[in-house]
Amino acid sequence: MAFPIPSHLPRKKDARDVSTQILTKISETTVKELNAKAASSWVLELNDTIALTKNRIHERISSNLPDFERQFTTAVSVQERLQSLSRNVDVLSEGVSNPESGLIPRLLSTLASHSALAQEAVDARARHDALSHLLQCRNELKRLTQLVEEGELPDATRSGASLDGTIGGAPKPLQSSEVMSDLKRRCTALRNRTEEQLVQAYSRSIVISALDIVVRPSVQVHQSSPTFPLSAIIASMSPAALQTHIATLRRDVIAHCIDYVLKQPVTVSQSNSTNLSGPVEHKLSLYPAPPQEEDLTFRLERLTTVMTFLSEHLFHHFPAAERRSLTLSLSTPLRSAILNHVLLPHLPSSLSRLPQFLRLADRAVQAEDEIVVKMLADTTGEHIVQEWVGSVGTHYERKRRAEILDKVRAIVVTPPDDSSAFRVEVPLVLQETAQPELLESKSISTNGHAKETALNGKGKEPVEVEEAENAWDFEDDTPAQSEESSTDGWGFEDDLEPEPEPAPEAEAASQVGPEHPEPAQEPVEDDPWGWNDDSTAVNGNDEVVDESAWDDVWDEKPVEPKLVTPTLAPAPKPAKGLQKFSKSIPSSPALAPLKSPSAVPLPSTPQPAMVKSSPQPPPRAPVVSKPIRVVESFLVSGRTKELLQLVEDVLREGAELVSSGILGGHVSGSPGNIIVQAAPMALELYRALVPVANATLLQQSAKEPMRFSNDCRFIGQELERIVAKLNGPKAAAQDKLEEGLETLKALADSWFEDAIAREERLIEEALDRARRFIDTTHQERYDECESAVNDVFQRIRRVAPQWEAVLAKSKYYEALGAIVETALSRVLSEVLSLEDITEVESQRLSELCRILNALEWLFVEDQEQPSFVASYVPSWLKFSYLSELLEASIADISYLFEEGALVDFEIEELVKLVRALFADTPLRANTINKLLQGHPVRGS
Repeated sequence: MAFPIPSHLPRKKDARDVSTQILTKISETTVKELNAKAASSWVLELNDTIALTKNRIHERISSNLPDFERQFTTAVSVQERLQSLSRNVDVLSEGVSNPESGLIPRLLSTLASHSALAQEAVDARARHDALSHLLQCRNELKRLTQLVEEGELPDATRSGASLDGTIGGAPKPLQSSEVMSDLKRRCTALRNRTEEQLVQAYSRSIVISALDIVVRPSVQVHQSSPTFPLSAIIASMSPAALQTHIATLRRDVIAHCIDYVLKQPVTVSQSNSTNLSGPVEHKLSLYPAPPQEEDLTFRLERLTTVMTFLSEHLFHHFPAAERRSLTLSLSTPLRSAILNHVLLPHLPSSLSRLPQFLRLADRAVQAEDEIVVKMLADTTGEHIVQEWVGSVGTHYERKRRAEILDKVRAIVVTPPDDSSAFRVEVPLVLQETAQPELLESKSISTNGHAKETALNGKGKEPVEVEEAENAWDFEDDTPAQSEESSTDGWGFEDDLEPEPEPAPEAEAASQVGPEHPEPAQEPVEDDPWGWNDDSTAVNGNDEVVDESAWDDVWDEKPVEPKLVTPTLAPAPKPAKGLQKFSKSIPSSPALAPLKSPSAVPLPSTPQPAMVKSSPQPPPRAPVVSKPIRVVESFLVSGRTKELLQLVEDVLREGAELVSSGILGGHVSGSPGNIIVQAAPMALELYRALVPVANATLLQQSAKEPMRFSNDCRFIGQELERIVAKLNGPKAAAQDKLEEGLETLKALADSWFEDAIAREERLIEEALDRARRFIDTTHQERYDECESAVNDVFQRIRRVAPQWEAVLAKSKYYEALGAIVETALSRVLSEVLSLEDITEVESQRLSELCRILNALEWLFVEDQEQPSFVASYVPSWLKFSYLSELLEASIADISYLFEEGALVDFEIEELVKLVRALFADTPLRANTINKLLQGHPVRGS
């Protein structure tokens, strides 16, 4: 809905009025249409419109005639008033603006005259003030010049300050004038001359050097007769100059009066010069004393003398504020000098010199009180020297701890020296076996097979060869035999492990061949271990030499074994059974000098028997055992002795410190505790620094990690002895030492295992080049595989003599067995994983396996006795059978399987191997079916 327009508002007119409409028509008329008639019509239309408009006007006026007349009258009145106002404005403008008689021109003229007069007055006043100020400056400058020429320095200083203030307060018009610039230059020159004379007077009044200290209470100015007191000269200096001289004086006092006296022995002498007017000069001379002086308390006494001289003759000349600032600024450097030049450098490193030092410390506290508190008036309460002396025992122990740790650091960072290395003997307890008696044999038939017996590795006891677990786990042994097995001095477990684990120190005999017994014990005549007193030469070389690579390096005393030759041939033994029996075979105590494996005939690998075994003799009675005490040795670095000796010395020193009671009240906490705790800290530093300081050697050498393991092991053994004897004050370090003992044992085992793991990793990397022994039919691939296997063989041969020279036998055979096991397990797994093996490949793979068979000589100490390799290499017998199986016929494999000789192999492995070796024939199928039935169980 549209908004209605109010009635009083005018309506919108037609946009086109009459004239516009007519003009539009005229413009739209063409020339042909333009004529008189059209023009007359347009005129007529205009006239009609005019007449209409007039009529409308008359009608509008007629309708509102009273209002029209009123408005008309008002308009006439306004017009008359406007004309009157215009006339009056013209008259007023003439009266104001007339150049001759107008008000504004006359006012401007008067104001100009007044301004000129005021300016003249201001100029006169400024000139008067400037001249008056110049006169005052001239008088003061004249007086200052006179005082300077007469040498009246204090008055000249005050006059110069007054003149400087007067010049600074000059009127502004005068400040930039040339005369004032000249006054400033002359005033500055006079003041500089005064300052120079004051400095000269001050320098003649106070002289401080390394040789003497001179203070003149009064001094005569250069080229003048008056004499002025030192206090007046100091008071006359400007604040900036005075602060500069105080800073210089403070530096000289610290350097020549404090540090110089405390750093070296000096002799002090004091002298005074006087005249009729009073003292003229106070002098303190310092002369170097003979260096033989030992008592450091003399230095503190001389420092007290020097500071007393300065307090009595120098400090009181300064104003109170500056004197207070100067003395307080000297207190802290003086305390620090006593600590840094007297106490700290001479803190003793031995208990015998500690009483004398404590007397010196007490004298230092007394000197601090006399000088700082009484002379320098420093009452802030910061008695640094007294606090330090109160805990001097702690400082002494901390210094000793730092020196001890420095010694340990020097021991650790010293390069290893083989000449200082030594061997450590470790006692072992083995079992001596008595002569057994024959028992009646009981044969039990299982699956058509009779129970068989075989001679054990001692060559004396026939051992029954039974089926499956009963045959190899000795479950049917008598109680006495079971007890013997569990307490066997060799400690070989019957259960197979992937790798033999290191035994505790007390059970080290479980992994090593028997050692030479102590001289007090004589071997039994029928000793199956075969000990005697023959000795073997020591070979300490780490490198492989053709003739001496296998020599014994343990420097132990082996004996020749006495073996009883069996009269019956052993029956065929299953692989696992051989391994079990081999673990019960004692090894020879020391390696006999052997040739290198390349020059010595290889020991025969277990050959599978192709004939049925004959009946065996009955088993013997239980073996009676008794302990035999033997020893083994390992190589240890010479620095371990130094470290252990240092640890014992530290513990002894801590105990002596406590028992002496010297410290008394000079220690906070338990005396001697810090020194005693330095012993476990020395071990911690050793453990932390050795791997870092010898990182390159430990990474590149196969021997050094093992020697570091031996070092940790030896230190741990000695720590057990040390900890067991701890008592009294030494017991404070027992917990830390026991913790360090456990850490050392863990570190020894860790480095031992890491060294083995490193060699195992290198062996794995070498065998990676064989690429799983695939395609050995090709000569190029066979050469690559042969090279990889030879590298592994040579690597083990190089590592063996290095470890043999360092490790104990138990550890040596354990480590060597671990890396050999790694190599054999890798070859076994990769050969058994082959899907297809041709005849040529089987021959070549067998040749490759026989390369590693030469490693058996590493586990032979006596050529007359069998190798004990199976005791340390669980996969040895299995690996030995592998080389035979690769070239065996199906009949041979079937026979060995039936005889239980292949129990080390999994059924899946045997099936896969048969499928890879032989073509698909009914015979192979029958053999596989037989294999899938499982290993035969042979009854007892």
